[in-house]
Amino acid sequence: MKKNPLRILALLASVFLSGQAIACASCGCTLSADGALGYSTTGGWNISLDDSYIDQSQLYTGSGRIAPAQVQTVPDQEVENRTVNRYLTLGLGYNFNADWNIKLALPYIDRSHSTYGDNATLPLNDAQLSSAGVTGIGDVKLMASYQGLLPTANLGIQVGLKLPTGNYGGPSAANTTGRVDQGVVGRHPAQFGPDGNAGSTYLDTSLNAGNGSTDLILGSYYYQAVSQNLDAFVNGQLQVSVLQQLHQSGADYRPGNQVSASMGLRYMADPSVIPQLQINLVNKASDSGALADTTGTAGTLVYFSPGLTMTVQAQTQIYGFIQLPVLANLSGYQLVPRYTASLGISHHF
Repeated sequence: MKKNPLRILALLASVFLSGQAIACASCGCTLSADGALGYSTTGGWNISLDDSYIDQSQLYTGSGRIAPAQVQTVPDQEVENRTVNRYLTLGLGYNFNADWNIKLALPYIDRSHSTYGDNATLPLNDAQLSSAGVTGIGDVKLMASYQGLLPTANLGIQVGLKLPTGNYGGPSAANTTGRVDQGVVGRHPAQFGPDGNAGSTYLDTSLNAGNGSTDLILGSYYYQAVSQNLDAFVNGQLQVSVLQQLHQSGADYRPGNQVSASMGLRYMADPSVIPQLQINLVNKASDSGALADTTGTAGTLVYFSPGLTMTVQAQTQIYGFIQLPVLANLSGYQLVPRYTASLGISHHF
């Protein structure tokens, strides 16, 4: 094992980069918090809080950034203006022993969104904008990990579920205009304001606090010292929708599958102050169904993510990271952040 760490890293990376892809390629935070804090084998409880800020303000098509004035109208393709996301995620974990642990992640979402809408008149202008806001509990994730595959306990596998705890939905099949007075499916879907191009219609299903989907999550991770002061890790996850609450004929929605992977280096000369560097990748497939944006929800994004983890007490760590997009290949018109910022704290009992 110690003779071939890079080979094992490459093998794990190839497994998770070869899968299928999910929706709105830059909507969520792709930072690996486990990589930032290290994979603990110490028994007991752990509580964490992570605050992530994602301001999607750059319009992309394919691999290039464009100005709104360069947009060409595409049938059924929404052209968005800006989406500001704030994710506050409470984590609770328990290590039964060095091999087994479980983790619960409960997100609270604060999102503002503005859009030019579908088939907006060119040239685009601010008079066409409509806006919506979303606040509330998002979809909970429950993960179980086993890292007893090797005597060194540094190779682990994961299995988990994402549950439809956040509000979700959209117009019913009989609602042919999207108006809020003509019927709805789901649970309290968000609405646009009364002004602007969208009128009083519903927000995109993928931009609500939840999406009504129960997802199966499979993953793995590996970490290894590569020199006296340098540790490396790689992890990956596949997330697949297996049960959809929005399954009515003409008003259905299924999020696309998602593959994410992270690789990172941690400089360990001083264990109380650990500079780090991560490379984060997410690859997503198009959403499907009558309530889906099938044109602008697929793609691949790669982030370059420097950061720092500090031990402030014997059992307490804090971390901060900036993520910078370095590569994008997106379908349709999509928004990409100039950067994302994440701050977190973790305490082991």
